[in-house]
Amino acid sequence: MDQTGASIAGAHVKFARADQSPQQEALAGDDGQFSFVKIAPGPFQLTIEAPGFAPQTISGILHPGENQTVPQIQLAVASAVTQVQVALSRVEVAEAEIKDEEKQRILGVIPNFYVSYVPHALPLTPKQKFELAWKNMVDPVNFAVVGAFAGVQQAQNQFSGYGQGAQGYGKRYGASYADFVTSSFFGDALLPSLLKQDPRYFYKGTGGVRSRILYALANAVICKGDKGRWQAGYSGLLGSLAAGGISNLYYPPKDRGVGLTFEGAAIELGESAAANLFQEFVVRKFTPNVPKYRPAHP
Repeated sequence: MDQTGASIAGAHVKFARADQSPQQEALAGDDGQFSFVKIAPGPFQLTIEAPGFAPQTISGILHPGENQTVPQIQLAVASAVTQVQVALSRVEVAEAEIKDEEKQRILGVIPNFYVSYVPHALPLTPKQKFELAWKNMVDPVNFAVVGAFAGVQQAQNQFSGYGQGAQGYGKRYGASYADFVTSSFFGDALLPSLLKQDPRYFYKGTGGVRSRILYALANAVICKGDKGRWQAGYSGLLGSLAAGGISNLYYPPKDRGVGLTFEGAAIELGESAAANLFQEFVVRKFTPNVPKYRPAHP
């Protein structure tokens, strides 16, 4: 509408995204209304132009399953060229993407925070990396998962120096949770912050089965840098070695040594490759609240 509140028929509206995807266009009707349908969730920008009026740009974020109505847009006459631009910062957009990831749970229960279904998600700040790692470490479901893992260890009498009974289970639980925390702290927060790497797995979802398998396996040893380029995953590897080294402080004496450090790192590398394959072909089907973003290119 104009500054008097009258509708501006025929106003030209452009819908665009920051990822350079093709923009969509629409013309406002006689009542000034316009709409865009079948829009994938994510950050967007609207540019409104009309003869005799100064153009105006607004930005926002469309969330999965949301029908969004933008506030009334008032255009200024061209003689008083005034452009109002309300844009989210890159940090705010990244924060919105994290909030979507924190809703991802396998079967609606098991945390699935470290997978991005946004092919060109913005990099996380160091603060956001630590906050995401903390949320994952203290999630109640992960406490239960660690407890189940410790129970399997006890049943198989792994690390026999801990003994059996409640005391032995408690020691195994404490050691397993300590492994989980140190691996998350170093591999998902501290080292990715220092080395400027992204600890998340970026879902591919397109291409043949072979290309997706190779992509998932490769992501066990490579990762995206904060500048969006693929590089060797030093943060994950060094994080595994650091966690393995620290584990020598609390595992039974007979199980300690260099072997424990490298064995733990090798196991974590194998688990990462298996988890990536699981993510690429299975997990999405059982994860509610997954943003319906376009998949990455092959």
